[in-house]
Amino acid sequence: MRVLFAAAMAMVAVGFANAGTASAAYECQGPAAACAKAHKHANKKASYKKASKKAYGYKSAKKKSYSVSSGSSYSGMGSYYWQPQRVASGGWFNPNAMTAAHKTLPFGTKVRVTNRNNGRSVVVTINDRGPYIKGRIIDLSKAAAKQVGMTASGVAPVSVTVLGRG
Repeated sequence: MRVLFAAAMAMVAVGFANAGTASAAYECQGPAAACAKAHKHANKKASYKKASKKAYGYKSAKKKSYSVSSGSSYSGMGSYYWQPQRVASGGWFNPNAMTAAHKTLPFGTKVRVTNRNNGRSVVVTINDRGPYIKGRIIDLSKAAAKQVGMTASGVAPVSVTVLGRG
């Protein structure tokens, strides 16, 4: 029993002695140039870059919301989306609700969106961030897009009027 224990301890000691070398971690069996490059990188100490302060996604968008006075109005291209996903305000997207995504308006803001092609309008509540396609100013839920007659084309020129906080 003691001999077995001594043999095990000797193997452990040999293993720790080789643990500090790069060749103990792997054995390169490729071309010489590739092996040299691999050994060079294996002997480097890991370095970590500090994360950039530039954030992406809905968390950064929530921080960028601005208060807008009632009656503000602007025009541009509107679109709609229907994919089930989490919204920036924390809940789940409901394509049957009268909601919309806007880049900067605060969550809970009520806006009137008017399709300039046919004059139809709908009142929606901002509960998400977007759209992230250049030139678009608002993303409507599928139900809201249907009400203003936008589902066939997918996008339409719209005017958005801020009504106030819900």
